[in-house]
Amino acid sequence: LWRLGYCARLLKTNHFRTAASNTSFPAVWMLLAQHCGRIPGLFVVVKKNTFFTMPETMEDKTNPELYLPHPGVRGMTLLNREAFKRTVVVPALKVKKEIVSSVLKSLKQSVLQRPGLKRVVEDPEDEDSRFVILDPHKIPEFSLGESEQQVLKQLNVHPEVCKYHLELTYENFKSEEILRAILPEGQEVTSGFSRVGHIAHLNLRDHQLPYRHLIGQVIMDKNPGITCVVNKTNIIDSTYRNFEMEVLAGENNLVTKVKENNITYELDFSKVYWNPRLGTEHGRIAELLRPGDVLFDVCAGVGPFAIPAARRNCRVFANDLNPASYSWLLHNCRLNKVDTKVKAFNMDGRDFLRGPVREELGKELPLLKEGQKTAFHIVMNLPALAVEFLDVFRHLLVGEPCSPAGLPTVHCYGFSKHSNPARDIQERAEASLGTSLAGRCSVFLVRNVAPNKEMLCLSFQIPADVLYKRPCPDEAKPASKRLCTSQESSEEKLLS
Repeated sequence: LWRLGYCARLLKTNHFRTAASNTSFPAVWMLLAQHCGRIPGLFVVVKKNTFFTMPETMEDKTNPELYLPHPGVRGMTLLNREAFKRTVVVPALKVKKEIVSSVLKSLKQSVLQRPGLKRVVEDPEDEDSRFVILDPHKIPEFSLGESEQQVLKQLNVHPEVCKYHLELTYENFKSEEILRAILPEGQEVTSGFSRVGHIAHLNLRDHQLPYRHLIGQVIMDKNPGITCVVNKTNIIDSTYRNFEMEVLAGENNLVTKVKENNITYELDFSKVYWNPRLGTEHGRIAELLRPGDVLFDVCAGVGPFAIPAARRNCRVFANDLNPASYSWLLHNCRLNKVDTKVKAFNMDGRDFLRGPVREELGKELPLLKEGQKTAFHIVMNLPALAVEFLDVFRHLLVGEPCSPAGLPTVHCYGFSKHSNPARDIQERAEASLGTSLAGRCSVFLVRNVAPNKEMLCLSFQIPADVLYKRPCPDEAKPASKRLCTSQESSEEKLLS
């Protein structure tokens, strides 16, 4: 019976090890945890016990909840940090202080590795000795294996394992451990957030809302530099691409500063769109540009495509319908000293394409000489709608087509829930353009937005037969010219 009980507990221990090794936390949380939990627990020496096998305290060593907060915090909605205290029993070795480093090196696989907890503590009864704290999950029987004992004998250390009382406090627990202990069992725990300067942005589920202010306080406590935590309260507005939010914890200051790809931006997060997950994509598009190229940014926001392009000595025409985004775009151009290279507009996207873009292309493309390297790029980063208004390029220009190399390249973003998202976004673009893009486009997967929802970038050169409308023949009669002009006007109205 004793052996059966021991095997069961051993299985329980091994199960915990597997579960713990498979638990994945965002890398930034792991780094921040090293800074957050530096207040050590209190260690108190208790009675020594060599080769301990008594079953009454076996659970102290094999319990997978060894490092979880006190169970009494379950259901808490108002944060009480004192309620998280609990005391656990951990194994330790008493060694002379001059050989502590040698012991740590020799037993590095068995020593406690938890961030925020000291591995070495003073012995209050012997100033010449120190206690090396061992990982209770790797020393489940409060006794070392044969190989560890041999190592200690070579260092003249008695392989006797002591029992210690370790007091854990709120400061010693990670964010996810705290939230998992508070929320009802079996419910999803918020494990990540978007950081925008000093602001942490959460998307809480309905079942988490009763705990929202507590969650916000925990996020702020455990992440240095976060002084404001907000929760999105509605979906992104389709007109200005921003959303309503509730401040859960900290100061009500939503004007912030962010740095992306070594460029600084300032913005009011409550009034403009900013997604910190798009930094890689902003950099990818910038890498496609060469000095002297021209970029038309249809939905520029506060400038994450426009400003990097201007810093690469490109000429930039940047537009955004949101007056707040337009204002911050101008501010960030001045902040990054590229305001002389960026022409900013506060217009509807279609009006921008039919106005400044058409005018500039109509002026520049006929002047391109054979072999000239200037390239024209049009970025349409409005994933919810951009694919549907590609029809604006139909007969945008009138005249003889320029050389194929000079045709503008469009980078159009879109969402797809299709089983084949690349084919889906291409087919939708073809429907808007009225032509096939087979063999003439590429699709780049930007990111996974939600389960079964992808964000993609479709890049293609606008086909000449789409972009250009041939003029009426010069020899046509005046009446025919008037008819042609009337037809062109009618087509433009239809496209509008």
